[in-house]
Amino acid sequence: MISREVVITGMGINSCLGMNVTENLFSLTHSLCGIGEMTILPSHHKNTLPVGEIKYDNHALGIMTRFGPSTPRSVLLSALSIREAVLMSGISTEQVEAFIYATTVGGIDLSEIQMGRYFKDEKVDYSVFSTHDNGRSADILTSHFEISCRGMTISTACSSAANAILQAAEQIRRGLKEIVIAGGADALSLFTLNGFNSLMILDKSLCQPFDRDRRGLNLGEGSAFLVLESKESAQKRGAEILGIVSGWANTNDAHHQTASSETGEGAAMAMSRAIQVAELQPEDIDHINAHGTGTGNNDASEGSAILSTFTHVPPFTSTKSYTGHTLAASGALEAVFSVISLQQQMMFPTLRFHHPINENLVPVTELTPGTLKHILSNSFGFGGNCTSLIFSKFQKA
Repeated sequence: MISREVVITGMGINSCLGMNVTENLFSLTHSLCGIGEMTILPSHHKNTLPVGEIKYDNHALGIMTRFGPSTPRSVLLSALSIREAVLMSGISTEQVEAFIYATTVGGIDLSEIQMGRYFKDEKVDYSVFSTHDNGRSADILTSHFEISCRGMTISTACSSAANAILQAAEQIRRGLKEIVIAGGADALSLFTLNGFNSLMILDKSLCQPFDRDRRGLNLGEGSAFLVLESKESAQKRGAEILGIVSGWANTNDAHHQTASSETGEGAAMAMSRAIQVAELQPEDIDHINAHGTGTGNNDASEGSAILSTFTHVPPFTSTKSYTGHTLAASGALEAVFSVISLQQQMMFPTLRFHHPINENLVPVTELTPGTLKHILSNSFGFGGNCTSLIFSKFQKA
């Protein structure tokens, strides 16, 4: 079997921390949390549930991206980060051989508006429902960027974007593709906000991942995409290599529809298998970007998995303390954060941490320099769908 090195040559991102890589880096290095009061989403929880909201409405995003008014918010956010990633990589979209997209929201934000009109006996634009399906978002984006290949959509809850990156990396490693765009986006919606609220896992204050007194998560929104390609392809075109996707694994312990297993069985298996794929040992991992949502169940489960995987726990961080949980997009956002950490040789602090769950589970709480060669990034979704990715520093010859 062909086995080729998978490298990153472009990345783009937007979140409540900023609308591009540079702005997100600034917020992370200055410990600037983007979670706060809702101003865009029309929810009656506006004054009680903080969110990591991007402070541009759809009209403004449409102007930025040159999309029409009947475009899902997640697509608008995606277009901005895809454009940034493509420009950074120096590729033409005609060179893209696969487009792998992740979302859980799709076009539900537009559907919600029309359903609101329906229940008020107002005129409904039924054509808008054509954008509701998750797969339709990928079609809109491939058409917009004139990507000739068909788009593929992955929706595995909170591990969606990590699985998109995994699929892209596997196709390149096996010699099936040369250049792939992979990532994901989720916009805030009433459905997800009310759904998570019904599970009673939203924090009415700012979340505190891995803290003994954590109360729940904050939802966020955003998008991030990577341009992945074979090392041979990148070097042939003289592209700057930003990092390497060296390891990946997806597991599913099928413990519960929404809760992680108490022992973190699936999470531990994902981390161990990703380390094996990267041909590393646990002690080679220099830093972990944890899933770290701030819920009682997740942090205890992930903490147990980390303790069972590592004899000596590497320094770890939850960047969801900055952005909130961006659901399907989170694995891609945190992939970008991991590559930034490798580039800057810097670990970002977990905000609002005070008391450990376990004396062996104390996250990074200050901006900390380090010699970082390999970073493990975790994304764990509903239904026990667990994905771990390993990003490695590229060493120039």
